[in-house]
Amino acid sequence: MLIRIVALFVMYMLATAPLSAKENVLALSFGKGVLRLTAHELLIRPDAASITIPDDVSYHRTMTYRAVPLIALIGDVTKLGFDTIEARASDGFVSQIPASLVMQGASGGSIAWVAIEEPNAPWPNLPDRQTGAGPFYLVWQHPERSSVGSEQWPFALVGLTGVEDPVRRWPQLAVDPSLPADAAERRGQAVFIKNCIPCHRLNGAGQSDTGPDLGQPMNVTTYMTARGIHALIRDPKSVRTWPGQQMIGFDSEKIPDADIDALIAFLAYTAKH
Repeated sequence: MLIRIVALFVMYMLATAPLSAKENVLALSFGKGVLRLTAHELLIRPDAASITIPDDVSYHRTMTYRAVPLIALIGDVTKLGFDTIEARASDGFVSQIPASLVMQGASGGSIAWVAIEEPNAPWPNLPDRQTGAGPFYLVWQHPERSSVGSEQWPFALVGLTGVEDPVRRWPQLAVDPSLPADAAERRGQAVFIKNCIPCHRLNGAGQSDTGPDLGQPMNVTTYMTARGIHALIRDPKSVRTWPGQQMIGFDSEKIPDADIDALIAFLAYTAKH
């Protein structure tokens, strides 16, 4: 009987230990292997600091976080041959952030931080969501200095990976090299990578399945007018609604009208090439 009691106790401890020991982990992959850092390991780093973000993109108000500078965390990844940082979130959002954008923080540009949710001070729920931005969240100080976009603030962050530039990684995103530097299609390509690819693929290019592929099986410009696409970007619910709708609207501060026009030109270009 005693042996059975001890055995049951051991089984109970094994069954409950993972639940109590479970801790949020951020995975970093920039070369050989994957470095997994717990929230505790990040919070006790000597460079962890309290930062205040005056107009947080996700919370739409001033927020204060305990955070670690991203440059200090990953180093200059461009020297390792990575020109893009792929930021993956637990909800399927996958942003392709230029490594140069992060590195500019060392020379007067916007400064990227990995904010860490403290166990004894959980963050509030995001507007229109039942969850907060934790456990990890990529935030920016002085985002205006480097024109950081709203889709370059991934919350519910689970991993950061060094990858190739999206156009080299996915040739279907390329435009003809002979196009002028100021061509609308070229500008639209940049708009798509910055604002759309975190949620949408284009002819299979991209890593997220949060939203539909905008190029297949039919390119969006073949079944929606330019006016309709413009309205959808500004206010998705004014055009259509669907169960589990996640897409938010982008005002003219986030994506100017000229950028939407360029984006439509790029999407139409990809439909023909």
